[in-house]
Amino acid sequence: MADFDLAIVGGGINGAGIARDAAGRGLRVLLVEQNDLASGTSSKSTKLIHGGLRYLEVYAFRLVREALIEREVLIRNAPHLTRPLRFVLPYHSGLRPAWMLRLGLFIYDHLGGRHILPGTEVLDLAHHVVGEPLKRQFRQAFVYSDGWVDDSRLVVLNAVDAAERGAVIRTRTKLIRADRAGGRWELVLNARGQRETVTARALVNAAGAWAPEVTGHLLRLKPHAHVRLVKGSHIVVRRLFEHDHAYIFQNADGRVVFAIPYERDLTLIGTTDVDFTGDPAAPAASAAEITYLCGAASVYFRNPVTPDQVMHAFAGVRQLFDDGARRAKDLTREYVLDLDGRGGAAPLLTVYGGKITTYRRLAEAALMHLAPYFKLGARWTADAPLPGGNFPHDGVEALTARARGLWPFLTDANARRLTRAYGTRVDRILGGAQSLAGLGELFGDELTAAEVRYLMRHEFAETADDVLWRRSKLGLRVGTEAEAALTRFMESGGGRAAAE
Repeated sequence: MADFDLAIVGGGINGAGIARDAAGRGLRVLLVEQNDLASGTSSKSTKLIHGGLRYLEVYAFRLVREALIEREVLIRNAPHLTRPLRFVLPYHSGLRPAWMLRLGLFIYDHLGGRHILPGTEVLDLAHHVVGEPLKRQFRQAFVYSDGWVDDSRLVVLNAVDAAERGAVIRTRTKLIRADRAGGRWELVLNARGQRETVTARALVNAAGAWAPEVTGHLLRLKPHAHVRLVKGSHIVVRRLFEHDHAYIFQNADGRVVFAIPYERDLTLIGTTDVDFTGDPAAPAASAAEITYLCGAASVYFRNPVTPDQVMHAFAGVRQLFDDGARRAKDLTREYVLDLDGRGGAAPLLTVYGGKITTYRRLAEAALMHLAPYFKLGARWTADAPLPGGNFPHDGVEALTARARGLWPFLTDANARRLTRAYGTRVDRILGGAQSLAGLGELFGDELTAAEVRYLMRHEFAETADDVLWRRSKLGLRVGTEAEAALTRFMESGGGRAAAE
């Protein structure tokens, strides 16, 4: 008998989503990730749950419809990690005509159905707050709905839920090789220098940008599909506007760039689409990409955005199914699932492409492909909240007010951040604390030992980077001294004892 029913390689959004779904259907699941959860592309997105308005231009109606439906599924099931977001699309007289924008947004409003999100409206920018930061030549805008998501926490909480349903989550565990033997897979793993062999009835390659390497080098198989690696870069600057809407800007090259309220007092601008070669573990926003994003935003904003204003930049590498498109921006965002299980061989399912918005549907489709090999429970994730998300989709303000009432030493900003991150599980961190000092050592202005212990014990955090950049975005605020103190704490006996 195999050790596991299903082994999954890759701890990004697709791997974690499949692990959660499979564990909830009764399978014995192992997920291995060579680094930390969401350490690749899944923490370096534009943080949006959206249908993909521009994909309507290439008639990708099925993809857009699926994503539009999933927006509200995510908002309902992860109300702490998501929020509805209104997007301002200024009309640019030299680009897409107004009739095309109106038609596209009409389809966007009605293709996937809406129950939570409001529809499109037309604004006179001269008489609305969203027009204030823009150049006066932009007089009219269309405003429509999509959503925001904390991308890396979405991955982590899928893994947490999978583990609570019986899955084994192994971070910093590298697959060395895998072979079919006796109707099952034998996987050789390396975890912190220690080798071990485990067996599984089926294998899922959800390694994202590393998927071709897994197939070709570790499984020693010929890939059935061609992929292209595409880099998307983002920049973060100080807040460019005071309101809570986001902007979507058309560019002369046909692309769009977003400017999004980010982490209270910042603005996130992205993204680019450029073909990528090299190590997917070390992508970086190039000077040319930073200049491009600044220039794209400066076409619209009254005050120019310049490279010297950039306080942080990041890039992720997307693995996309190669449909032959000439330009990276035109490649399909459809996911493709390739199942190899011919002749009674142990099945291998390889995941190509995918979007954060549709990860849950991708997981369902993956389990459907594997259904002939297992006795599976019914689909269940559409109505199941993620850990901490068992409260109404519009209940964040009430939950924040409750936190302020129970723990009055919290500032409003701190209470809101904790509620946004942990939802109803914030009680597990704050417990019976009567003061900030009761939460232990303070790293920076608001990260406490109690929160770090929780992340180590329940959310697979092992390093300062895990905490500061993937379990939170406090790396934008915590200085080098506080980061060093956090590292010492996590490596110390006190931090380890709390995690045991």
